[in-house]
Amino acid sequence: MNVVQAVSSHADAANRRRRMIVQFDVLGEMTELYGHDIDKLLAFTFHFADERGSQIDSIIWDIGECIPLEGVMANAGIRKWKEQGIDIVAVLLDEAGKRGLENIWNHRISEVDFGPGGLGLGMEEQSRLKAEHPDWVVKSWWWQGLWNLASSDLRAYKLAYLRGIAEQYAIDGIQLDFSRHVPCLPVGRQWECREHATAFVDMVRRMLLEVEAAQGRPLLLAAKVPENPAGCRIDGLDVAEWAERRLVDFFSLGSRTIDVDIAAFRRLTEGTSIKLYPCLDDHHATDGYRHPPIEFFRGVFGNWLQQGADGVQTFNWASATAEVYARNGSLRYQGGPPSQRQAYLEAGSMETLRRKDKQFAVERRGGYPWAEGYFNRNDGAPLPAALANDGRRLELALSVCDDVAACREEAVGVELAVVLYGARPGDRLALCVNGVTCEVESYDYEWKDPQLFSPAPQPASGGSGVYEVNPEQRLLRVTAPVAPGLCKLGANRIGIGAVKRLPFLPGKDIVVEKVELALRYKREAGLLQE
Repeated sequence: MNVVQAVSSHADAANRRRRMIVQFDVLGEMTELYGHDIDKLLAFTFHFADERGSQIDSIIWDIGECIPLEGVMANAGIRKWKEQGIDIVAVLLDEAGKRGLENIWNHRISEVDFGPGGLGLGMEEQSRLKAEHPDWVVKSWWWQGLWNLASSDLRAYKLAYLRGIAEQYAIDGIQLDFSRHVPCLPVGRQWECREHATAFVDMVRRMLLEVEAAQGRPLLLAAKVPENPAGCRIDGLDVAEWAERRLVDFFSLGSRTIDVDIAAFRRLTEGTSIKLYPCLDDHHATDGYRHPPIEFFRGVFGNWLQQGADGVQTFNWASATAEVYARNGSLRYQGGPPSQRQAYLEAGSMETLRRKDKQFAVERRGGYPWAEGYFNRNDGAPLPAALANDGRRLELALSVCDDVAACREEAVGVELAVVLYGARPGDRLALCVNGVTCEVESYDYEWKDPQLFSPAPQPASGGSGVYEVNPEQRLLRVTAPVAPGLCKLGANRIGIGAVKRLPFLPGKDIVVEKVELALRYKREAGLLQE
């Protein structure tokens, strides 16, 4: 790039340790405290980061809506603080800096519109800016339209806003967040128009290097992009060119998927210092696994680290326990599950994940209607999937980050579990791992899973996170013990076949809803001494 030379400390900043990165919408979580008790706000904001043993090294502050592009403090509480001479954003950044945490500013490329109080979606009130500049907008699923990076005037407007942020606040960099939302280019022509997205990334990179040179401190650039290059192509994001031109310092990969093609991004970034941080959203969670147990988080993050990620990233997680949220006055948010807290203590390192119980799962489709394109939708996930009625096996890939065969003496057991809809008492299945049939141990025809809804339509992800069990639900859960020696480090093949159906009903398929492999260790079971 023919741009200002980066300061000498830029490389050190880019290469710093980031075990766990938190993308955090702090001001969206504790609206009751706007304009009031800053100490309470700080107490819950940094609660997990302050815990002994926390692996949180960086925070991506997702608070851009609190400083609208039009420069008006829309929320009364934020405005009250401003009138008192309190810049809450500066306070948060300063507190993070005192803790040695990296501060990255998140910029949502194409956000939906917020109401006049700075909260909630603008379901009725037209955005003045979008009304005045219709050429800045892509007509899509959102009724007001989404920002269109093919507009040079919009790119200039966004650049001026981001320059103001970089010059005003002591941030360590900016993340361009393409997950909120797609499309950001003309529908049906995203790849054809890819140079406009590239032009914007290039503009921001050049701007940050200019500010970096003027201030004498490094300013990094990150991009949050879909979880594989094919998905990036669908949304018009030429990540290969961005990597080749060193336009970014790191990629945040995906958001609500457990299957991230880290190997493909490693090939794209070969010969560069670009870092890779896959991300997991636990609000708009991967379907069927909202607020899962710690074993699930260990399996997901462990897979990513084993596959070569430089660290991991969370989005839409709580920052404190439910008790801390309640103590600090939260009415809207109840805090995250205990598994989130535990994950921040161990999921950023393969060493702290070693010999810990894990659960590995196959991805499920759908659950995200707020996009037109690829990002976040999980449209290519293999489940749910119907079983053939002639006994042919459904073959699914499942990643396992532990070398189970090598540590079989330490493991208590490995169990394969399959959850199905449409099966009836008397139906029988064959379960295989890497081509070897495993003896089925149990059939539970009364199984309940509040995050599965067949045959009802799948609801959108998000919401309160409270799922009630349907007493009329009839799922089948089939389990089989797996010999540890059958499991491979990395990709494994899971085979599922319907070998007996009584009675057979044409047109009534048995549908595989979930496939999970559970790994239990003696240490976790209290059978090994530390």
